[in-house]
Amino acid sequence: MPYIYDSGERVWSGTGTWILGIRLSCSAYFALARPSHPDMNKKKAKSGHPAIAQNRKAWHDYFIEQKYEAGLALHGWEVKSLRAGRAQLKEGYVTIDRGEAFLIGVHISPLASASTHVHADPTRPRKLLLHREEIQKLIGATERRGYTLIPLSLYWKHGHAKLEIGLAKGKQRYDKRATIKKREADRERERALKSVRGKG
Repeated sequence: MPYIYDSGERVWSGTGTWILGIRLSCSAYFALARPSHPDMNKKKAKSGHPAIAQNRKAWHDYFIEQKYEAGLALHGWEVKSLRAGRAQLKEGYVTIDRGEAFLIGVHISPLASASTHVHADPTRPRKLLLHREEIQKLIGATERRGYTLIPLSLYWKHGHAKLEIGLAKGKQRYDKRATIKKREADRERERALKSVRGKG
C-alpha cells in the first residue's frame, strides 16, 4: 500500500490526502525513500549528506546566491533508481506554477527490473515539497528580480531523498572565464601543496 511521507513522518495512506493544501489521489505513489545500505552513495554532496547526483555545471554557468532544501514527491520506481544513483541534474530547472514548485527536465533512469505495468517517464515533472513561505520568496525572486531556480544536488538526509535548489543568476562570458581561471589556480595550488607534503 502506498504511503506519503513528509519530513520523516508518515502522514496518511488510503483514498486521498492533503499535503500543503493540495488533495492527491492514492493512484499516485509518493515516497521519500531510504537508501538500501548504509555504505552506498559514500560521496558527499556539498550539504555534507550522501550524494545521489550533483549538478557541477550549475556552478560554472550561474552565480548561486541562496540555497533551499526541498523534499520530492516520487514514484516507487524512481525511489529504486535513486538508490542505484541513476539521476542526472544538468538539464534540470525548477519552476513555480499556481503556488507549487516543480522539478523539470531532471532525468531519472528506470531500472531494467521496473514493473512493466508502470509507465516510467524518466523526465516527468516532479513536485517539490517546500514551505509556503519559501515558495512565496522564490516567486518574488524569479518574477521581480530575474533569478533562475537550478537543482544543485540530490542527496540522502535522515534516510530521505532531498533536493538542494540554487537561487541563481546566469554568468556572462567573462564571468565564466574568471571561474575557469580560479578553478585552474586552485588545482595548481593543490598540486603544489601535495608536492610539498610529499617531500616532507
